[in-house]
This record gives sequence, structure tokens and C-alpha cells, in this order.
Amino acid sequence: MQKIKIPLFLIAISYLFSFTMLNGCGGSSDKKNSTDDSKDKKKVLALDTKNMDLTAKPGDDFFQYANGGWLKNNPIPAEKSSFGAFHQINEDNLVALREIVESAAKDSSAQKGSNKQKIGDLYATGMDSAKIEKDGASVLTEYFEKINAIKTVADFQKVSTEVWVVLGSPMFAFYSTLDAKNSESVIAGIWQSGLGLPDRDDYINTDEKSKQTQAEYQKHIVKMFELIGTKKEEAEKIAQKTYAVELQLAKASNTMLENRDVVKLYNKKTIEELQKFAPNWDWKAFITEIGCPQAKEVDVAQVKFLSEFNKMLKSVNIEDWKMYLRWNLLNGAAGYLNNALVEQNFNFYNKFLSGQEKMSPRWKRVLQTTSACLGEAIGQLYVEKHFPPAAKERMIALVSNIRKALKVRIENLKWMSDATKKEALIKLEKITVKVGYPDKWRDYSALEIKKDAYALNILRASKFALQFSLSKIGKPVDRTEWGMNPQEVNAYYDASKNEIVFPAGILQPPFFNMDADDPINYGGIGVVIAHEITHGFDDQGRMYDKDGNMKDWWTKQDAEEFNKRTKSLVNLFSSFTVLDSLHVNGELTLGENIADNGGLNVSYDALQIALAGKDKSAKIDGFTPDQRFFLGYAQIWRINIRDKALARQVKEDVHSPGKFRVNGSLFNHPKFYESFSEIKEGDKLYLKPENRADIW
Repeated sequence: MQKIKIPLFLIAISYLFSFTMLNGCGGSSDKKNSTDDSKDKKKVLALDTKNMDLTAKPGDDFFQYANGGWLKNNPIPAEKSSFGAFHQINEDNLVALREIVESAAKDSSAQKGSNKQKIGDLYATGMDSAKIEKDGASVLTEYFEKINAIKTVADFQKVSTEVWVVLGSPMFAFYSTLDAKNSESVIAGIWQSGLGLPDRDDYINTDEKSKQTQAEYQKHIVKMFELIGTKKEEAEKIAQKTYAVELQLAKASNTMLENRDVVKLYNKKTIEELQKFAPNWDWKAFITEIGCPQAKEVDVAQVKFLSEFNKMLKSVNIEDWKMYLRWNLLNGAAGYLNNALVEQNFNFYNKFLSGQEKMSPRWKRVLQTTSACLGEAIGQLYVEKHFPPAAKERMIALVSNIRKALKVRIENLKWMSDATKKEALIKLEKITVKVGYPDKWRDYSALEIKKDAYALNILRASKFALQFSLSKIGKPVDRTEWGMNPQEVNAYYDASKNEIVFPAGILQPPFFNMDADDPINYGGIGVVIAHEITHGFDDQGRMYDKDGNMKDWWTKQDAEEFNKRTKSLVNLFSSFTVLDSLHVNGELTLGENIADNGGLNVSYDALQIALAGKDKSAKIDGFTPDQRFFLGYAQIWRINIRDKALARQVKEDVHSPGKFRVNGSLFNHPKFYESFSEIKEGDKLYLKPENRADIW
């Protein structure tokens, strides 16, 4: 799904899963008074054997064995390109959020300027389809007129900056980020952008599927302009010229794999140095125009991209730049305009690219956008009603045991020297843990939401989000800030802050079940916790020290041994065939695979701490505690996914598909073989001990 292109976390944060429920825009709560309505919620079975396929052979396809029944009984809804555990929770959350938001929309007594007024009016304007149809694309007229009046490169910079402020990054993203080598300093960052297709390889590759995508994309541009009254001949010219500009930008862009090299992505420059490096763009005028004159330093993530963009400012005809900018404006706003534009936008980006058959109903789309634009305002209401204090307390206990388990594992590593172990243990101890919701809620007082037009509200919300990001530059780091909203179904590790964050939204079955036994919860949310902590020690996270600074704290020998040990994961995941001849990219997904591998090891050991003194042979539903742990892990990755969406995930996502997160990770774990003794050498997924990954 498309988002407002402000890459606040592109470098620092590694997400548990690529799916997020939010689409659109990118004071403390008194928990003593929050409502605990958990007693009213339907109990969910910790492990429902109806969700399994007991006819499948565990050693040949454990994903099918653990999830086959659920996969059969939960086909992908027409409005989705995939459907799994994350999506299932998200659907439940949408119902809860709808009640909150619709209540605000109906409350005529909401005080002007209050969060309730903003939530209600944003949602109400989004649901007013008659007004949206009447407005059409007229809300963009002012910007189109300014684009048409461009005569020079200076004019282009001024107008494109105005478009950038309200709709994201036409050519490059400019945002606030922690200095990777001084995590107490907030500086500016520049990231490659400006492409209408999801990935630079969509432009570069020459296979038949890529050629078809390139052709369909240009047809899509033509159709979109025709829908706003542009003559076909002119629309075709815009598509041709726009694609040519984007192709140049794509050729200069890093690949997904190149963007995993955090060392090469660090290229800090002063504004004066930036001006010398890319002189065809007036950087001082730019940062003043966007309201960020305090920016003194900037980290240029992709140097070759910015260098090419600088050259293009002179080599590309100004009329071509104008066409490119017109498309960026229309494309950025398309999801919030009249139905014909929304449908065409859906037909290309969702239907053609991902195989989604049907558009989600309006209330879901508008709700998701409202929740994104006013995330913490809605999140505060969400946690008061749907996140009991007992859940947070149990999570804290889980985290404590997982820390203890990883500490012991690090101390007992045979391949790591004492010097590196010492630093690793210090880093582990300093990891900050955030659970449920922020201690300090975001202030939305500067965001103006009116009843005039849905698209105008989106533009204002986008501008507010940008200004919020840029306002942090040059100020002390706010360690209380969250990078996700409480209602999101996700989790993350932030390397620059050395913190792990678990929003309330994910703390639901099958990840976290207040009614479940410890093995199920340690296999679910326990592995999620350990997964995020392990990100601090994966191939990217290990490049950052205890304070979140990019610093090499490893001995040379230990670093070499670590890299050697990761090869088994690269080779294993690269061997998995996804579709036809398409394989998982073991190098692209390495960080996530290391986190899954370590997460399983650490959470299993933490479970043994929790079960100390208890009967470990007692069975529930016919399965031992150890078996339930591994089944608990397998069921959080259950997912059905359309072929088109699966192919895109393999190309663009640093996460392996769910099936392989199960079948790839479990078979590296020695205790897994002991738990399911029927798995023997000769089974399809069996790994010989010498081929198993042994890292954390």
C-alpha cells in the first residue's frame, strides 16, 4: 500500500513484518482509569488443532502441518492480496477503531481544535462521497497552475518544493534522522525517491513480466490524466516523458540489497558541502522553504543517486520536469479524490501489481487513513478501551526472562571472544523496552482539520507530519517518541536508539494470548520479543553500539566468524523455491532470518526459565510444552498470499514469506528435532547438524 513518502525509519528501524494496517499520512495516559474489557472478549484457543493438517508430514512441510486447516478455511478475501495472522488481528482492530472514529464523527459537541473534532471531521469528509465526487481533482488546480507556469530550473525547484511539502518526495526524501555516529544528535537525511513503480528493478529488468509492468504503468499514467480531462495525445506525451525521467532516477538508485549496507549509507555533509556536491539545487533556499533553516548537516544515503539528480537538473528539459511533477502531484493525491481516479489507481497498484481482486469498502480505507494521520490521538482512545494493564505486566515479565536467556547464551558462545562478549552484554543491558503505548502522547494542536474537502485535509495532515519530522532537527533526541502507533499490528527494533517497541495492536492472539499457557506465548510473542532484540545483533544491528552509534565494537576475528556463520542462512533460504524459478533472496532477507533464528533460540531458553519446577512432559491437546512452543511459533506466520503479491514480496521485502520463516527457521533448532522425533534424515526439510545455523 502507498504511504506518504517521509522515510522516518528507513535506515534505523527493522520491522517484524512488512504488513502494516495503516495507509495514508505517515500528555501521559492514566492507566489506572483505563477500562479493562478483556472479560467481554471471546476467548481464543491457545492452540486449535482444527487449524492444523495432521495428515501432512512435519519433516516435509511443517508450515502445512501446523497451519493447513487454517489455510484451507481462510481463503484470501477479494479485497486483499494476502490474508494471515496479522491481517486477521487488523480486521478485528478495524472494528474497534471504527466505533471510536464514528463516535467522534457523530459528536457535534466536540470542541473545535480538539482531537475528537479532528478525528471526526477527517473521517466525515472522507466518507462524504457525494462531495468528493463533486470536487473531483479541483483541489489540485492551484498546484497544476503553478506547475504550468514554470519557466526555469529555479521555478521548478520552488514549485516542486511546494508539492513536496504536501504530498511527499517527488525526487528525493528529506527528513529528520539520528546521526548514525552520534545518536544524541538529530540531523537531516536524504533518501532516494521519485519512482512511481514500487522498486528500481521494475524499470531496469528486461524480462517479459517487467516489460509488461513498464507498459502497463505508462498506460496507467495515460488513463489517469484522461480522467482529469487531458487529451489522449497530451496524456501519452506526459506518460512517455515521465517514464523517461523515472528511468534515469531508477538507474541511479540503489538496489534493495545495496540499501542494507548501513556503512555505505552513511555520508554526512554540511549544507555547504552538500551545495558543492549538488550545486544545481539551491539547498539553503530549499531548507528555508520547507521550514527547516536550522539544518546544518545532512546524511546523504545514496550518493550516486543525488549526483545523478543534480546532473538531470541541467540535462532534462524543463518541460519534461513539469510533466513529471504533474504526474507526482496527481499520483500522490489519487487515493483521496473522486471514485474514477481511485478505481484506476487501485486497478494498477493493487489489482495488476498485487492481484487484489476488489477494493476495500470506503469506511475501511478512510478509517485507515484517519488512523494514520491522527495515529496517537486515536491510539490513546484505543488503549484506554482495548489494552488491559495486565497485558502490559505480563509482557514485561516475558521480556525479563528473554533478557536473562540471551545473557546466558552470549556468555556461553564458544565462537566469540570475551572482549566482544563484554560489549554485547552491555548493549543487551541497555536496550530500552516500550510496550503498548507511549508515556507521552503526540500534540496535534498545530494540525488543522476542516469540513471543506477530504483531499485538502490529507494535504494539511501530510504537511503537519513533515513539519513534525523536520522540527526535530537540531533539538535533543526525544527518547519517549514512538515510531509506530499503539493500534498497529507490528513491532520494531530501532538501532539508533537501541530500543524495542511493541504496540498494543500486536498483543493479541495468536501472538499474545492472556488465556494461553506459557509455551504458546513464548512461541508467539516471546519469539517476537527475542526477534526484535536479536536485531540488535544481526548483520546490520551489530554495526551499532550500546548507545545506538555506528561503531565497530567487534574484534576482527569475531566479525569474520559471525559472517562465516551467517552463510548457512543465506544458502538455506536461497535454496527455497517460491514460484516456478523464483527463489527467496537469502542475502536480502538475512537480517530478518538471523532475527528469527536467534528469536527461536532465545525464547525457547526463556521458556525453560518460566517452566522451572513445572512438569515439562504434561500434554495439552496432545502436545508437550516444547511441541506447543514450536507450534505457537508456526501459527503466527500462517498466511495465504496471491502469486503476484508473493512475487513482489520476494523482490522487494527484507522478510522471507511466512511459509519459509517457519520451514527455514525451525529446522535449524536442535530441540525442534527432539520435540518432533518423527522428523528424520531423508525428510525434505531435515538439516544435518553441520548445516544448521548456530549464531545467537
